[in-house]
Amino acid sequence: MNTHESERYDPYGPAVPRTVAATEPRRSPLPVRALRAFSGAVAAGVVILCLVVIGSAYVGGGRGFPGPGAISITAHVVASVVVIVAQRIADRRDGLAAVVASVAVLAAAALLLATQWWG
Repeated sequence: MNTHESERYDPYGPAVPRTVAATEPRRSPLPVRALRAFSGAVAAGVVILCLVVIGSAYVGGGRGFPGPGAISITAHVVASVVVIVAQRIADRRDGLAAVVASVAVLAAAALLLATQWWG
């Protein structure tokens, strides 16, 4: 079987690479990005508050001063886990899922502040 050189099967594809048009990644609308950024800052604040409460319990316990109790520490740790998970979802999703996750961050922070700081 005598075949021409250009008609042979090439398992690696053509010798000349195909060009692919570059496309820009899809961006979320500005209000979604702004809400996501705000909820990210709030999530960071909740984690910092958690570290402050744990630190004050440690320092207070070592010096004989009353500090935050186990309920307050647990509430801060749980809230920190919730806001971190929700913010990760908000950062990785688009549209309604990102908005719902961002609102969940804000709701968890508001609940923590209302029950542990203002209550």
